[in-house]
Formats: sequence, structure tokens, C-alpha cells
Amino acid sequence: MENKIKVFRAMNDLTQDELAKKIGVTRQTISAIEKGKYDPSLIIAFKLSKLFNVKIEEIFLYEE
Repeated sequence: MENKIKVFRAMNDLTQDELAKKIGVTRQTISAIEKGKYDPSLIIAFKLSKLFNVKIEEIFLYEE
């Protein structure tokens, strides 16, 4: 699954650590999601969506 978390982080001037603290995960989790090594839970996806004020589909792109 592709994602645009790094783009949204940059637009909001957030480090991985700052973003992680805002949604209640570790910096390593954010790094793994950004690198495509970890698919987030729906709860994390919804938290990111709410934080960035965009639809989940604008952050995550599912590829079969």
C-alpha cells in the first residue's frame, strides 16, 4: 500500500516523532508506515485522516 504521510507531514511541518506523539504511536511505527514496511490499522489511518483533515483515500493508496 502506498501512502503520502511524508508529504502531509511536510505540509504540516511535523517530524516523525511529533506526528507519532499526536496519534499515539512510536516514531518507528511512522517510519515503517512511510517506507511501506507496515500497513497501519484502521484506527491509525482514521487518526491520521482526522489530524490532516483529509479523507483516508488521500493519504493511502491501495494497490492489488
